[in-house]
Amino acid sequence: MPQCRTDESGFTLLEGLLASVILGMGLLALSAMQGISLTRNVDASELTRVTNLASDIIERIQFNRRNVSEYNGLDTRAGTPCPATLGLMARGDCLQWKAMLEDPLARLDTAKGIVSVTAEGPTSPALNQRRVTVTVSWMGTGSTVKRSRSITLETVIAPE
Repeated sequence: MPQCRTDESGFTLLEGLLASVILGMGLLALSAMQGISLTRNVDASELTRVTNLASDIIERIQFNRRNVSEYNGLDTRAGTPCPATLGLMARGDCLQWKAMLEDPLARLDTAKGIVSVTAEGPTSPALNQRRVTVTVSWMGTGSTVKRSRSITLETVIAPE
């Protein structure tokens, strides 16, 4: 019987080595992408929690809109962020907001909030509207280096 010989008898050692190098590089890229994804996920989670905290005090102020100017100057960085001169509802809101910012379950140990209320509104004349600005700052923990981060929410509170 005659034997036919072809040049295609299988993979060579060099082809197998090249395929394993390409596969290894792909796996390294996937692992690097996993680390970046985890960091971004932690950043997004912190931003969500802080946004909810800032939104919470804005909703409390809107509910007590008749006394909106009492909330001006609330600063949880200060020694006494909730002065005794505040009205009952505003003082309770301040104390609860401060407790939420310092809550260990929120995992935002360094979160501090500031509220400012100004008399100007978006219309002219101002129609007794108040511009409320809430700024919450914290040290981000998403990356290997902690960096200072902050978020500012602004709204206009109109009288009833």
